[in-house]
Amino acid sequence: MSLSPLALPRITVGKLPLDVVDFEGALDAIDRLIRSKSGGTVFTPNVDHVVMAEHDERFRTAYAAAALSLVDGTPVLWASRLLRTPLPAKISGSDLVMPLLRRASERGYRVFFLGGAPGVADLAKSKLEAALPGIQIVGTDASRIDVNQPADADEVTERIRRTEPDIVLVALGAPKQEIWSFTRTERLKPAVLIGVGASLDFVAGIQKRAPSWMSTAGLEWLYRLAQEPRRLAARYLLRDPEFCLILLRQLMQGSNTG
Repeated sequence: MSLSPLALPRITVGKLPLDVVDFEGALDAIDRLIRSKSGGTVFTPNVDHVVMAEHDERFRTAYAAAALSLVDGTPVLWASRLLRTPLPAKISGSDLVMPLLRRASERGYRVFFLGGAPGVADLAKSKLEAALPGIQIVGTDASRIDVNQPADADEVTERIRRTEPDIVLVALGAPKQEIWSFTRTERLKPAVLIGVGASLDFVAGIQKRAPSWMSTAGLEWLYRLAQEPRRLAARYLLRDPEFCLILLRQLMQGSNTG
């Protein structure tokens, strides 16, 4: 078993690393990244990420460099158990955001929101400022993002850098948020860049999360599919079943350590 940059035990599912850490441990690890001023990326791999990593080299490279990789998705958690190195708990980006922002408000961390549909990050900012006195959300940006643009020529990156954030919540969806974060890490250091997917939509109240029983039963994908069938059908029904083949191959090879 290998170690992550934070010296956490690290396994692999498919071609992606996952850190063996519980929920509080994940929050503490992010705290250490912030306090150390070393920057870095935090990603939350799910079934779709494992499948995409089979075919996208840039995505794999971004994950390989992640300071922290947290299991998002009950099926991936179950897979770790089948592979005989069980992860302690599911830690999705959506679960992580509010506890993380509460810590940020308590400890004076500066936060930036990147991504979401126009107006969503601003709405999330307003709601959080009302709910968390002292939270420092130093900026939002919903600009169109081009992951192929060099970091030193990227105006969005420069706007974020000028606000001097400690945390950047990157809500661009995979694989864009992971690739963008990886290629901007050095430019935005010491900020910690965290891929959060649709989390800003949940904070803003634009979308509702699945009931907890569906998440526990590994059915959160079905709830989201019912909400957005046109956008998510190809992902969940055509692409993601490959996860079963990836897991089967890994079981036959008998290895899930980095």
